[in-house]
Amino acid sequence: MHFFALSTQLTRSRSEAALVAMEMETETEHHAMFVDPDFPADDSSVFCDYTTPLSKLLGDVTWLRPQDICKQPQLFPDDPVKAHPKQGILGDCWLLCACSMLLKNQHLLNKVFPPEQPLWGDCAYHGEFRFRFWRNGDWIEVRVDDRLPCISDTLCFSRCQSPRAFWVALLEKAYAKLHGSYERLWAGQVCEAVVDLSGTIAVRWSLKGAESSQQSNDTQIQHTANGTSLSQLSLELKERCAISCCVHSASMGVPELGQFHAMSVVEWTNVTTTTGEQVELIRIRNPWGRRSWAGVWRKSGSGWASLEASCAQALLRRTAEGEFWMDVTEFQQEFDEVTVGYPISVAGHLQSIYTGSFLTHSHQIGGRWVKGHSAGGCRNNSTFISNPKFWLKVCERGEVLLSLLQYGRPEPPAEGGTQQHPHLQAIAIHVWKVEKKHFNLVRTLNKPSLVSHTHAYDREVVVDTHLNPGFYLLVPSTFLQGAEGRFLLRVHSSCSTSLSVMKSAPPPLQHCSEGEWETVSSHGSWSVGFTAGGSRNFATHGHNPRIPLTVTYDPGGNNVRVTLHQNRPENALHAIGFHIYKVPAGGSGSLLTPGSMCPVVSCVPHAHSQEVSVFCHLHPGEYVVIPSTYQPDLSAHFTLTLLRRIHRKAMQSEELLGHAVQEVSCISVMR
Repeated sequence: MHFFALSTQLTRSRSEAALVAMEMETETEHHAMFVDPDFPADDSSVFCDYTTPLSKLLGDVTWLRPQDICKQPQLFPDDPVKAHPKQGILGDCWLLCACSMLLKNQHLLNKVFPPEQPLWGDCAYHGEFRFRFWRNGDWIEVRVDDRLPCISDTLCFSRCQSPRAFWVALLEKAYAKLHGSYERLWAGQVCEAVVDLSGTIAVRWSLKGAESSQQSNDTQIQHTANGTSLSQLSLELKERCAISCCVHSASMGVPELGQFHAMSVVEWTNVTTTTGEQVELIRIRNPWGRRSWAGVWRKSGSGWASLEASCAQALLRRTAEGEFWMDVTEFQQEFDEVTVGYPISVAGHLQSIYTGSFLTHSHQIGGRWVKGHSAGGCRNNSTFISNPKFWLKVCERGEVLLSLLQYGRPEPPAEGGTQQHPHLQAIAIHVWKVEKKHFNLVRTLNKPSLVSHTHAYDREVVVDTHLNPGFYLLVPSTFLQGAEGRFLLRVHSSCSTSLSVMKSAPPPLQHCSEGEWETVSSHGSWSVGFTAGGSRNFATHGHNPRIPLTVTYDPGGNNVRVTLHQNRPENALHAIGFHIYKVPAGGSGSLLTPGSMCPVVSCVPHAHSQEVSVFCHLHPGEYVVIPSTYQPDLSAHFTLTLLRRIHRKAMQSEELLGHAVQEVSCISVMR
């Protein structure tokens, strides 16, 4: 910001006074500029633990706003070619490949970067920009100021090809804030960034043939039942997909790539040589902003001589800075894998990369693996049955895309190391077709699954298949028993489907064989800091609500059924359960100390179900039912229903302790 020196003369001309007023107004506006308190302009926003090479590459950093970097800054340049990202000294090529996807999808760009935000030169501009990213099933907003890290008045991280355009630098800053720092963006997976910037699903394919079968046991590299490969996709689908290519190590043809570098696939085209041979050419953009290919289709390569001069010149003319051509054979030799993002329509429907069909039906449900309760591990463990379970109903035959996404983001790799996933579990999803009316869970899980994805240390695993009408059991799992985490299960399909949590079904009424039964429903809640004590594993278990139960009749056999229902949406269920304690003779349920007593009946392990139930036999006497979530300090409302057998037909309501609301009804069950 340039300011004119004020004259010390007592009298000024009218024009001088006007200039001073303008300067003072500009200075006031400058002080009113937005400053993000959550992502400050200092090293805490750049570094997280100094474990990447970034600290050695970075010099003295100053934070400047775009108008301090250049004159007349723009969000996007007038020339669309100049809008493409160019990588700085930060190793985030994986993010920049996803940014290139936005430039050919205006509706996605508007989703990530809401239009009509005040820009430089607008009277409403105050240095604030808003972005939106798709995270774990929802679009979340990230707000940043436009102070950007620079070295010698030049952006040190990513930028546009045009030095006056700043959309890439601002998006990178917002994404860094989402992850906690710029250093957190050092090394990553293109598929993760593609999903975060679009909400789509992305898969990885190996280009190394026989090696892919070995790799697929350890990674998310896609293997499909129909054996579709990249070369079999139509040109139309290739143009609509977000496709990038990755090298894992340096090669003879691309000597400067080093290890783990990703590039964007810009164009696919078929050409005919002068001898009549069909050749498929691929145009690739290197985020480094320079050409790095020494093959036959480089700018002065011998391949162009095999084409008609007009064709060769047309292709070379549309090769921008940092772009180069290669044929499919070279592509498969030089690159190790590709990432393919499913195209997504303006209406938000995914398009199949296998059939081209639009998957117009979609559902998603969240869940959790909890150690000791719903983290059953892989099928090698006897506890596999305790994993979360879901029903998928398919109404007609169609293509079904299943995705299991675990929350979290891996730490950056150590210097010289490969990308590690210390905070990601090896996850998998298994699918069984069942006859729901004759369903036996244990027998079903002992059979081979209909379709599955093996355990992989990836944020998201994907299965694309075709299913016939019927009911399907979906079981997401971690490889290790007891591995905790949250996940999102997504289903996209070309046919009508429904997705729901598998509930623990209470015993059917006919189990209450004869006599009269009384039902009492108590409505209560777990409140954080008061009545959310958690399971018996925690010292606060006794803080949970207590519902008294009086058993007066014991004709033999089961005479009590207790059902606990949590009033929460299916995608946000807690792990719930309950214990029944016998009140000592002459004692009081309110004075009971559960920590020093053993329950007579328990409904455990706690389950991530809407409802859990126990049908049991209790001797006459006074009891207390203590419902709980597994973890303490989780809030929710619940309904506890007590069904007990009574001897006489006359109903007797009982006073319930606490703040529960009582509802009484009578059921007669005859032989």
